[in-house]
Amino acid sequence: MIRALYDWTIRLAEHPRALWALAVVAFIESSFFPIPPDILMIPLILAAPHRAFLIAAVATAASVLGGAFGYWIGAELFQQVGLPVLEFYGKTDSFDTFRQTYNDWGAWAVLIAGVTPFPYKVVTILSGSTGLDFWVFTVASVMARGLRFFIVAALLWKFGAPIRDFIERRLGLVFTVFIVLLLGGFVLLRYL
Repeated sequence: MIRALYDWTIRLAEHPRALWALAVVAFIESSFFPIPPDILMIPLILAAPHRAFLIAAVATAASVLGGAFGYWIGAELFQQVGLPVLEFYGKTDSFDTFRQTYNDWGAWAVLIAGVTPFPYKVVTILSGSTGLDFWVFTVASVMARGLRFFIVAALLWKFGAPIRDFIERRLGLVFTVFIVLLLGGFVLLRYL
């Protein structure tokens, strides 16, 4: 099933309205779709490198809007589905503790999920269900998704097709290592 979705996404890159398709894919990926928009961005940028940063901007804007939709899903479905389940199992106090911890560190969660291979949609829905401040969520989403998509666009614009393999196979790892180093740096500063 994932392979069929991947192939479908690649075919979208050849469509005359591919930029609109990218916006749709970036929007729905942020709330429930399993295929990241990078898969559509890469062939679009390789086909038209002069539009690389426009393509990244469209992906960023649509992804942030999709993240807001995921946030709404989390906020609305939590009251209807999540809370009754927690009450049934007697775990509302545990969730209240988790909610407080998540909201204290939620901006970091959004930033990390926004640039790493961790599914961003999980954090968008979780942020809504815990009531993370919407503006904190939005600013972190713009920063994270913008960083991710503009780095991909810049690499493709600068290096073209040879960088495609690196992006498809290793960019998630590079972002993950970057985040670990960044967080490690903050921990070192705090305790030294």
